[in-house]
Parts: sequence; C-alpha cells; structure tokens
Amino acid sequence: GTAFMIGAGVLLLPFILHKMSQETVGVWNIFQTITFLVLLLDFGFRPTFARNISYIFSGVKALQKEGVVQTTADAEVDYSLLKGTLAAMRRFYRWIAIAVFALLATAGTAYFYYILQKYTGDKQDAMIAWVLLIAINCYNLYTLYYDALLTGKGYVKRCQQINMLGQAVYIGLAIGLIYAGLGLTAIVASQLVSTIIRRVLTYRVFFTPELKAHLAVADTQDSKQILGAITPNAIKIGLTQLGGFCVNKSAVLIGSAFLTLEEVACYGITMQILDILGRCSTVFYQSYIPKLAESRAINDLPMLRKYYLQCKASYIAVFIAGGAALLIAGDWVLNLLGSQTNFLPTGMLLVALFVGLLEHNHAISAGFIMADNKIPFFIPSLISGAATMVLLF
Repeated sequence: GTAFMIGAGVLLLPFILHKMSQETVGVWNIFQTITFLVLLLDFGFRPTFARNISYIFSGVKALQKEGVVQTTADAEVDYSLLKGTLAAMRRFYRWIAIAVFALLATAGTAYFYYILQKYTGDKQDAMIAWVLLIAINCYNLYTLYYDALLTGKGYVKRCQQINMLGQAVYIGLAIGLIYAGLGLTAIVASQLVSTIIRRVLTYRVFFTPELKAHLAVADTQDSKQILGAITPNAIKIGLTQLGGFCVNKSAVLIGSAFLTLEEVACYGITMQILDILGRCSTVFYQSYIPKLAESRAINDLPMLRKYYLQCKASYIAVFIAGGAALLIAGDWVLNLLGSQTNFLPTGMLLVALFVGLLEHNHAISAGFIMADNKIPFFIPSLISGAATMVLLF
C-alpha cells in the first residue's frame, strides 16, 4: 500500500514527461516545491500533534513541553484531553490556512507572474493551474491535522488504504485530463479532487460513532494550555524542517530566477526521483512511528533498540539498491519513454545520491530522538540550511 502511494509519482511521471515540454515540466517542479514550502508553514505542528495523539491514546493524562508523562500499558484514554487537543488543532490550522492564502495570493502570485515572463507555453493554463494550486494548498493545510489523527491513533494500515485510493483517483484523473490537453491544470485539478476524497474518508475513519459519543460527554481541556505545551517542540521541529528545505529544495525556487526552465526541469526531475527513493526506503520506519511514541510512553527501551536496528537495516538496503538501479538504468528508461527531460549527469547524480543517503539516515535517527518529545538538533539543521542558501548565491 505504501509502495503504491509513494510510487504514484513514478506512475504519472512518464505521461508528464511524454506529453509536456521541458518548460512545462520546469513550472510543474516549481509548483511541487511551493507545495512543499507551504507545508513547512505548519511549522512542525503536524508531527508534534501526531506524537501527542499517540501519547493520549497510550493513556497519558497530561502533555508536557519536553519529555513524556509515564503511563501503563492498560491506561484508559483521557477524552477531555483528546477533545482539548482536537480543538487546539482546529484553531491552529484555521489561522495557518488564512495566512497561507494571503501569502500565496500576494507575494506568491507576484513571484509566479515573474516566472511566467520567460514561459513560452500556454500562460492561461498556467494561471488557472496557479489559482487551483492556491486553493488546494489552503484546503490541505486547513485539514492537515487529519493525517496526524490517523497516524497518532496507530491506524497506519487504514491511512495507507485511504492514500492508495486517493492516489489512484489522482493518477487516473490526471492521465485522462493530460491527454485531453489540459496541461498543468490537469495535474493540479486532479490533486485537488484526490485531497478532498482522502480528507473525507480520513474523517469518517477516525471519528467513529463510539469516539463521537465519548467526546460529546467529555469536558474540553483548555486548548490554549495544550498549545502552550505543544508549541516549543513544534517550533523546533519546524525550524529543523526549514533547514532541511533550504538544503534539499531551495535550489528549485532560487534557480528558477537565474536558470532556464529547461535546466530547472532537469534538476527538479532528478530530485523528485531521489525524494521518491528516500520515501520508499523509509517506509518501514514510517509505519513504526506510532509504536515509537508508545514505547517511549511506557519506557520500553529494549523494544526501541530493536525498532532502531530494523529501521536502519531496511533503509540502507532499499536506498542502495534503488540508487544503483537509477545510476544504471535511469537515462535508458527516460529515452525509452521518449522524455524531453533528462536526469543530471552521472557525477552530479552520484553526489546527490550520497547526500540523500545521509539526509534520510539522520532523519530516522532524529525521529527516534523526537519520540521522547525532545528536539536537540534544530540549531545544526538551521546552520546547514543557512550555509546552503549562502553557497547557492
């Protein structure tokens, strides 16, 4: 299920590369990078909310700024704490979505208008796609906490099934619209439909009649107090993610202002494939995130050590195998597809693979540290991000 969800980008990529010009692929990569940047404006609250939801369903009675209140394996859920946390989530993401709309509608639109000046494709299609991109990013952020609810409750399989359905709709609809001649609008409109379907299904899975009954009779703990407990580490995670964005993604946005869209397309496609490889190689780790929080809550260190070794072994094996396949057959596959866009040269690709290997490796280690509700590594991440931005210029 997870492999299909992650591989959806790979399944759609041949149709995009075959039907769209290098310039259009370059604009699409800019869209992808902007979407990733917008998700950073959640500032680390999504993984922090997910982790705290796991703590709540493990039986903790209070949330702390750092560390975890120890509990027992048979402790009952505190529904008043859960209800207060849900209220805090809704309140936070409502204001974030409003801020994102204001940012994209003003500064974002000015940036995209500047990029369009050197775009020789269908500018009307690009502008329609941009308006849809604003809509999907605002809606996605407003409902972003839905992902945290399923992950935090341990519904990993259900989450994968919903994402599979959403991605299947995305792929099928996008391919049909691409061949109908809609261009960039085809991709963004398909993403919007897919996101709405996933959010509706996620809500129905999490908010069962039984859970709604418990929440209806429970008092609501102060959402401001809960946000106060969650915010310090969420901000640290957000700063860490910002540093990661500067290291891994900022080149597309900065480069598009100085390079041709064809060059941006070449770099962007390479980075997308490496991102897919990284996510495929960390599937095992991602499926264990709720168990990490639970093991921390009950202080089961031997089980944490076991999870750590399994996650690292799985990651290294999959990443190395995928990287070797990309080096050997990547360009051959693109030529077979009749792609108008190529990967980076072999030397640069080797460097990018090595950097990706290190990035995802320490991301897994950071995840195990975060399971204890401690974020000691955000300053090094910011320093790395700042150094990358300086070197890019």
